[in-house]
Amino acid sequence: MIRSKAISYAYRYSVKSCKKNVNECKITAISAFNEWNDLFLTMRLKYFSGFAIVCLLLALWLINYKPDWEFEQAKKMIIIRKIGHEILLHSGDSTSRVLPVKKIAENEYQLQFENEFNFEPDSLVKTINHIVTVNKLPSHYVVNVIKCSTNEVVFGYAILGDKQSNIIPCRGRRQVKNCYLINLKFENTGVAVLQSRYLSALVILIFMLLFFLVWHYKRMRTTGKDKIADEGISIGRYRFYNNGQYLVIDKVKTELTLKETKVLSIFAHAPNQIIDRNKLQKEVWEDEGVIVGRSLDMFISKLRKKLVNDPSVKLVNIHGKGYKLEIQP
Repeated sequence: MIRSKAISYAYRYSVKSCKKNVNECKITAISAFNEWNDLFLTMRLKYFSGFAIVCLLLALWLINYKPDWEFEQAKKMIIIRKIGHEILLHSGDSTSRVLPVKKIAENEYQLQFENEFNFEPDSLVKTINHIVTVNKLPSHYVVNVIKCSTNEVVFGYAILGDKQSNIIPCRGRRQVKNCYLINLKFENTGVAVLQSRYLSALVILIFMLLFFLVWHYKRMRTTGKDKIADEGISIGRYRFYNNGQYLVIDKVKTELTLKETKVLSIFAHAPNQIIDRNKLQKEVWEDEGVIVGRSLDMFISKLRKKLVNDPSVKLVNIHGKGYKLEIQP
């Protein structure tokens, strides 16, 4: 799209500038096309290279993330065994052993004890929650206390992140001394961590893409205005060159001051429309900090004199509103 517009502009510009000599026109058009084509390819390569480098860095960031799952697994087993130790201490048993922790499924572990014990559900919940929080184990987990002889769940609950979501039934009902197994199932955080990193990378790429699109859009608008200014804007029989700060009519050039150029540029982009007086003053004099009401009238008067050679062009005062650049067909 950008490339086709550039080629079209180059061709139109070259044809206008050399209507009298067809061969010269063709040479100029081909030269302009080559220049625009080289510029387009250079800019496209630059943007593509920058985007490719960022993608490569993000890929390396994701690839280099290799958590030591075996170490994390061993640490988790020790922490769970500590949970068993604290449960026995709260039941008044400081001598019997906590048997080795069994991994019975993915992210699910089983605590076994040498001797029978009793427990208070509230105390059990607080003990496990404290150790899980301090050691930064996954905050979402399910606990089931199973009776060894019948394999029935005598107490179970789920911690889901906040008090309103947590499910803890049968609190306050003391469980008698017996042989119990305790199963703890944790949320799969390994996948969640990887997903969060991929999501972060995706957000970065989307942000960069949006930034590039906004920047490119603004740049194209600025470039488009510059092109119009360089080509000149028709004001009746006059040709107004904003960048050069001058008017041309019948090959006669009339210089403009910076303020005159700013004022005329506003009118030239909105012909036959009323321009509010306050808008003119703000856009032309705002940077100077002080706006003098008569200054605008003075510059309007000067512009009228410089546009006098074309009767079809008039700067008209609209009482109580502002001014209008009238251009008759």
